[in-house]
Amino acid sequence: MKYIIGRKLLIPMTVASLLVFASMLYSHCQIPCGIYDDPARFSMIAEEITTIEKSMKQITELSGQKEPNMNQIVRWVVNKDNHADALSAIVTQYFMAQRIKPMDKSDGKAYEQYVNQLTLLHQMLVYSMKAKQTTDLSNVEKLRSLLSDFQTAYLGGAEQKH
Repeated sequence: MKYIIGRKLLIPMTVASLLVFASMLYSHCQIPCGIYDDPARFSMIAEEITTIEKSMKQITELSGQKEPNMNQIVRWVVNKDNHADALSAIVTQYFMAQRIKPMDKSDGKAYEQYVNQLTLLHQMLVYSMKAKQTTDLSNVEKLRSLLSDFQTAYLGGAEQKH
């Protein structure tokens, strides 16, 4: 009897597992393919931030109603959290793992630039986490500011090519 129940659960469990891990599949691969689109990633992060902001505003608005629709509030919370996770994935899987190259301390200016870029990316991760924890719009503004600062630090002058 246990065997039959196990077989009946196998397909739903497999489908559920695929759904859980599907979000990992959209990310850029981590093989040295050489195909990168930095401007697209900056646009994607900006879009994630805008979506987080809209979600926060909807949560706040719905929560303030006389009879809050809890289902809608939960949907917006999940949406906010998913987009914060997507932002974090771009930061870690694309920029930190693939695009920012480690520099030796002896290479003064390059190492300083490396540390600055990593610091900005880490701060983006922290504020993405804070955006998941609250509906405080100051976290969104900080993310926008950090994105701008990172974009400047990453792209540098027109002569720097990535």
